[in-house]
Amino acid sequence: MKKTTALEMNRLSIEEYRNAEKLPLIVVLDDVRSLYNVGSVFRTSDAFRVEAIYLCGITATPDSSLKASQEIHKTALGAEDTVMWRYFKDATEAVESLKKEGYKVLAIEQCHGSTMLHDYCFKKEKTAIVLGNEVKGVSQPVIDICDGHIEIPQFGTKHSLNVSVTAGIIIHHIFSALGLQEQ
Repeated sequence: MKKTTALEMNRLSIEEYRNAEKLPLIVVLDDVRSLYNVGSVFRTSDAFRVEAIYLCGITATPDSSLKASQEIHKTALGAEDTVMWRYFKDATEAVESLKKEGYKVLAIEQCHGSTMLHDYCFKKEKTAIVLGNEVKGVSQPVIDICDGHIEIPQFGTKHSLNVSVTAGIIIHHIFSALGLQEQ
């Protein structure tokens, strides 16, 4: 079996990407502190054509500083130039804005009464997912105003996943449920 070359993959140009159909999903990062996690979420979001990323609170933006830009780029590999993004001073502001725009907002967090990922039925509707800080998770004020709470089942001794891994699992799950039309 021969490995596929970059040329054979027929990747979209930045302009083609911007004009392509997007998954009706916005990813909200609530105080994510690792620049590498931010970059990784950008890269995964590019891969599945996520509509946008909302960067909130202490979460760095690709234009924060030269150092932040370089660190995010190490894992984003240019996806910070393709995926649309916005900054909010805190995630509650982002969630309130999304709800006014008709998005169903789901916290990805372990909560009393949360729905397990495999039990949640994603619909083709404007959806936003909130991913939290590497230590504290999604903040309680944000959890309180979300429309629902999704939990990834875990069966080992640890009951947390890296935020970029969580993003990959959730985004892929939503993409698999909803897909995109072939361009």
